[in-house]
Amino acid sequence: MAEQQVVADLRENCATPASLLRDVAAAMADEMCAGLEKEGGSRVKMLLSYVDKLPTGREEGLFYGLDLGGTNFRVLKVQLGGNDKHVISRESRELAIPPHLMSGSSSELFGFIASELAKFVADEEQGTSLSNGKTRELGFTFSFPVRQRSVASGTLVKWTKAFSIEDAVGKDVVAELQTAMQKQGLDMHVAALINDAVGTLAGARYYDEDVVAGVIFGTGTNAAYVEKANAIPKWEGELPNSGEMVINMEWGNFYSCHLPVTEYDQSLDNESLNPGEQASLFYSLPVLAVEHWLNCILWFFQIYEKLTSGMYLGEIVRRVLLKLSLQSSIFGEIDRTKLKTHFHLRTPHISAMHHDNTPDLKIVEEKLKEILEIAGTSLETRKMLVEICDIVTRRAARLAAAGLAGILKKLGRDGSVDKRRSVIAIDGGLFEHYAKFSKCLEATLIELLGEESSKFVVVKHADDGSGIGAALIAASQSQYRNVE
Repeated sequence: MAEQQVVADLRENCATPASLLRDVAAAMADEMCAGLEKEGGSRVKMLLSYVDKLPTGREEGLFYGLDLGGTNFRVLKVQLGGNDKHVISRESRELAIPPHLMSGSSSELFGFIASELAKFVADEEQGTSLSNGKTRELGFTFSFPVRQRSVASGTLVKWTKAFSIEDAVGKDVVAELQTAMQKQGLDMHVAALINDAVGTLAGARYYDEDVVAGVIFGTGTNAAYVEKANAIPKWEGELPNSGEMVINMEWGNFYSCHLPVTEYDQSLDNESLNPGEQASLFYSLPVLAVEHWLNCILWFFQIYEKLTSGMYLGEIVRRVLLKLSLQSSIFGEIDRTKLKTHFHLRTPHISAMHHDNTPDLKIVEEKLKEILEIAGTSLETRKMLVEICDIVTRRAARLAAAGLAGILKKLGRDGSVDKRRSVIAIDGGLFEHYAKFSKCLEATLIELLGEESSKFVVVKHADDGSGIGAALIAASQSQYRNVE
């Protein structure tokens, strides 16, 4: 039957045997080395974060965090007690950014943020004062592409998500925020500019000195890890005293010919805002040439992210279901309007269906009717849908695990030589809420490392790294750190 062939083809094309995953891990490690060698040397950017000191757990004092990564932003206040006391208190506030400010001017956006930050500080510090006349210190998590030249400066390369503030591009976002805070009369210094992966690393390292990497598996994906400063050939200038440097990998654009890319991934890439730069070269080739070279030469845009992150898993499943509806009568006579709508089926939807434990897959039936207006499905059809969710999600989780194995391989911490405990901290909704994804990822990492070596590697969930991590890095970078 046509529908069975579609699923069989999907299963075959999404296959991730251990041998393939080890090749992916090796390719990731190679790309990491190439990215450290020189700027532009790899599709994995391997950006210097200029964070050379991570929190140790001994930090003391009051620090603030600002987390801007989407249509909402959060402000946090953290009181650190040092050593065994760690975080004494923590307060936060989440605020929505008015839509008109997302396409207005830089001064308007940062003015609004600084104004709300000043209100938060006033409310939290009511009746108290900072001792010794110290300036408040802030860690700024800014999850948009920036080009950093120091730990507390970064030039905006481009906006993503819903933002399009043209006059901010090319400007130092720290300077913009600092100016806005001064206009509010807020005595606060931005001690560090980071992204959410670096924040996740810092937040986890604060509690566990064996944390070597922070990884995001949410709407998107990224990773940051601790590298030896003398292992970064592209580093210019004096090496930091710590001998370490946190690298922001920006690994979403990683590509290897070993990645199992399907027709659904290709169509998704072709229709995205930034498709693979060289895709058009292949449309003029003979069919056999395309089939032979496509997976090994064609460069896609952010393909690793498209295969492993929450933004795209539901969309890939939708495309499979659309093909099923066009090539078979499995859904009967239906209105395909919703089924043809890009990103209408989201990853939380497929997670709910994938985790359906009811005998007759009632949740699958309800979701199909509610979201895609597909009613009257048979139990066999619903079972097929769960299988499709499983195929797509297993591929994502196993490729995610291969990426982690690549980091460990690069660090020599895959258990083959270095027997030290190595902890990878992971944040993000996909890992936190999609249990079949996270369990498959952890099991796959054990499979790749082997039972013995995997005993030295720990994967742990790190909650709210992008928020508290910013405040903790501000503490580790504090100008008062060595002042008694």
